[in-house]
Amino acid sequence: MTKKDKQIELKDKIVKGLEKVYEKLIIYKKEKNSELVIMQGDKIVKIKP
Repeated sequence: MTKKDKQIELKDKIVKGLEKVYEKLIIYKKEKNSELVIMQGDKIVKIKP
């Protein structure tokens, strides 16, 4: 396995981990009925999940 292959594999693992965290965050916010703070363009927006 080359260095580039290892980097691609690591990147894929990181992206999958971030996707799981995002899903858990949405579930948590729904359970607690709290707002989700996101950035749209140059503005910070609070939304209900």
